[in-house]
Amino acid sequence: MALTQARTMPGVLELLPMEQVALQGMLDTIRRNYERFGFLPIETPAIEFADVLLTKSGGETERQVYFVQSTGTLEKAGRPELALRFDLTVPLARYVAEHEHALSFPFRRYQMQRVYRGERAQRGRFREFYQCDIDVLGKDTLSVRYDAEIPAVIYAVFSALQVGPFTIQLNHRKLIRGFYESLGIADGEQQTRVLREVDKLDKRGAEAVRTTLAGVDFGLNTEIIDRIMAFVALRSTSLQDAYAQLDALAGDNASLHQGREELRQVLDLLKAQGVPESHFALNFSIARGLDYYTGIVYETTLDEHPEIGSVCSGGRYENLAGNYTKSHLPGVGISIGLTRLFWQLREAGLLASSESSVKALVTLLDESDLPHYLQLAAHLRGAGIATEVVMEPGKLGKQFRYANRAGIRFVLVLGGDELAKGVVTVKDMRKNEQFEVPRADLVQTLRVELEQAEVMNAVFAPTEIQSDRNVS
Repeated sequence: MALTQARTMPGVLELLPMEQVALQGMLDTIRRNYERFGFLPIETPAIEFADVLLTKSGGETERQVYFVQSTGTLEKAGRPELALRFDLTVPLARYVAEHEHALSFPFRRYQMQRVYRGERAQRGRFREFYQCDIDVLGKDTLSVRYDAEIPAVIYAVFSALQVGPFTIQLNHRKLIRGFYESLGIADGEQQTRVLREVDKLDKRGAEAVRTTLAGVDFGLNTEIIDRIMAFVALRSTSLQDAYAQLDALAGDNASLHQGREELRQVLDLLKAQGVPESHFALNFSIARGLDYYTGIVYETTLDEHPEIGSVCSGGRYENLAGNYTKSHLPGVGISIGLTRLFWQLREAGLLASSESSVKALVTLLDESDLPHYLQLAAHLRGAGIATEVVMEPGKLGKQFRYANRAGIRFVLVLGGDELAKGVVTVKDMRKNEQFEVPRADLVQTLRVELEQAEVMNAVFAPTEIQSDRNVS
């Protein structure tokens, strides 16, 4: 019988255990910080009704959607009625509309689940990937103060992820629209097209954008293009500079004025929340391509790795659930595409080496003493220390090598000598140190070492080990 080739389809990220530990650590860090700000978890099904999922989606989105063929639709030979979700935002809108009367507003939710898109098979593009979202939705109104809270969450998350210096870049869609109106670009559809083109500035470059705006599809004259390019080139370098740039945006256009004042309020509140001004800036080129954004928009970039692009983005929207309910539900939120971020960090060599979630390995020296080893492991597990027991006999050196390859930090030896003295021999694989600990003090000793490691953020480096009993 021929063997089937073991393979995965393009566009999925399947990790080895230690890489999965690193990804899980990032998920845990994001979740922990979302919860610190009072966000509550929800999950929605991976499969939604296609007509619900695609209510506002255009043809391009529909071409990326994975439809699900159920038995009934196959028999009817019709379009599938079910599809895999392609983001978490549309399911959120459906969720809030469906459960509106059971929710408390403002509704603060976080959601960390996989989504699915029919992306073209290419490096770094994924068909299945994690999104980690937060949103605050109000009933009828939602204060701009929530727009200022979102960057504080971003700051907390990316500081905890320890990915290096980063900048949260802010802009306001109404400020942008007011600016274009002042240039005579008042048609909503034309504004949207210009916004989308300018949003490609970092990807395409200034000259390419300038050429497109001057082309037949836009037909803008040189003076207007010059003013647009000067506007989108503005970046603040400090909080005072940000205030000065807002003050310099003169004009009595109502949209521009509202956007300017709301941005100023957000800057004031960021300062009050203790977000360092080195970690946020105005960037008037940011527009976000999605049409539903109406106010503040955010993009977060890694200062030392601009080639990675935005690692967290989002903004304010006024009525995302309008296709499902007559209630007015404005909101503001962000999304972290975690799978792509993880892949980019790994490719750039920015991921620290991961230590196994298993912290201790109890070795097997004597078959007759297995009950003692199991009791020791149970004692450690009861104290919250993840522990593995070697269940099959083998040379001690081999057991140490296993711990080394598996990334387990502490190897515990409990032989006849240790049992007689009431101690445990501990080998710290990270420090390459060996010591004896009274069994009664073992839990506290390991806890102290593990807590110090967290404080120091030490990186585990595998060490060569000898094959005999004395490995110090």
